[in-house]
Amino acid sequence: MEAFDPAAVTERIAQLRREHRALDESIHRLAANPDDDLEAKRLKRRKLQIKDCIAKLENLLIPDEPA
Repeated sequence: MEAFDPAAVTERIAQLRREHRALDESIHRLAANPDDDLEAKRLKRRKLQIKDCIAKLENLLIPDEPA
């Protein structure tokens, strides 16, 4: 099992946020062209996956509170 590295998790979150923003821009451009509806749906699905992954990684950074 790998040791937990908060710096690596933070860097991965930053990478995912950049990818999320890039997808958002791509989706916005595709919105002007209804012929690319399938591609827009694919990008939106990927964007949601990235959002979920970011949330999971952010939860790793929250320390557990003793009961």
